[in-house]
Amino acid sequence: MLKANAIETSMSRKKQSVGQRGLQARQSALNKRAPKCRPPHLNSYMRILLFSGKGGVGKTSVAAATAVHLAEAGKRTLVMSVDPAHSLADSFDLGGALFHGNTSEPTQIANRLFIQEVNINHEIKQYWTDISAYVTSVLRTTGLSGVEAEEMAIFPGMEELSAMMYVNKYRKSDEFEILILDCAPTAESLRFISLPTALDWYMKHIFHLERGILKTVRPLAKHLTPVELPPDSYFRNIQGLFEKLEGVDAVLEEPAITSVRLVTNAEKMVLRETQRAFVYFSLHGLVVDGIVVNRLIPEEVADRFFEKWRRSQAKTLAEIEEYFAPVPVRRIPMFCEEVLGYDRLREMAQKVYEPSEDPAAVTRTSTPFSFVREGDHYEVQLDFPFAEKGEIGLFRKEDELVVEIGTIRRHIGLPTTMTGLAPAKARLTGRKLRVEMREPI
Repeated sequence: MLKANAIETSMSRKKQSVGQRGLQARQSALNKRAPKCRPPHLNSYMRILLFSGKGGVGKTSVAAATAVHLAEAGKRTLVMSVDPAHSLADSFDLGGALFHGNTSEPTQIANRLFIQEVNINHEIKQYWTDISAYVTSVLRTTGLSGVEAEEMAIFPGMEELSAMMYVNKYRKSDEFEILILDCAPTAESLRFISLPTALDWYMKHIFHLERGILKTVRPLAKHLTPVELPPDSYFRNIQGLFEKLEGVDAVLEEPAITSVRLVTNAEKMVLRETQRAFVYFSLHGLVVDGIVVNRLIPEEVADRFFEKWRRSQAKTLAEIEEYFAPVPVRRIPMFCEEVLGYDRLREMAQKVYEPSEDPAAVTRTSTPFSFVREGDHYEVQLDFPFAEKGEIGLFRKEDELVVEIGTIRRHIGLPTTMTGLAPAKARLTGRKLRVEMREPI
């Protein structure tokens, strides 16, 4: 492994509460005048805006406000929550039962505006039938009751994979012009965007081998162990899920389609996580084209209690502007009451965007990494604005360059001309990590 000590650095609506009946009546009226579909060619231009950040910074409110602005500008918009702890419907103050599940499919709440909260119990019936049935049957052999086994059969990653399948589905359809993803806090967001790559690796290196071996030993194993081996329908289910995800990784890494917006607060601890998120998203090939600083104390607040807070925020805000340049930084003031309901979200949107501004416009198209020829060698160039000496590990594995930063590892597929080369030297120049690839000695 080429460790980082070999890296040279050259940079020192009125507030509204809508019950379920009212929501259904409103949907019915809207559906009568809503267009059934758009011209088929528009789906290829569907924009995906991914909102992420540390828990509690206001990601859901900013995502929802952006959706309101876009819908009122004439864009058919879906904002989808991929956070297991959903609060999107609460943000629009829709009311209803605590665990209603009414928004597990796209639900229209205003003209051209839809919301969806991915519900794993709903998704299991749709996509995970054979996998869930097998895992449940195995758990029952351990003595768990039927209900307990069914609950335990919901394992980490199922919700995120289901959400990713929806992304791919909407990308291929003509249902929406804008898809806004209200993501979970940073760590879960990173797992969400890395799943297609992880599943692709499993399908290429393990799936077929595992399926073949189990097909051979299954007849014998049922006489030797009380635990049933997974049937072939289990593997067909996995393959079907993989097919539904095919191509979604390229969609997420295409800056003309997908952009990441990081929501933060003007606090040192929150800023640190935002910096890490910026690096991790870049490492996974996604373009961050905006930083949103939420809950800034307004200048008109003259109370002495908030004076130190204002000075602290001003200092951190200056650091944010410097750290993330040239990525634009937007500011949202703290409101005098909770941002809850359509009208309050519209008010927030007015603080973030100009009336005629299109939040879905493509403003940054440079990819986080590229492959170039430099003199007598090739280079892999990666954006790492906050990386420091001692934090980066590099090595080549087969036809991939593996980059490690902290606990995150990214496999970057190398073009054919570079598959026989090895990382010889790495240096930080400005905000870029440049990895020289040469013939191994």
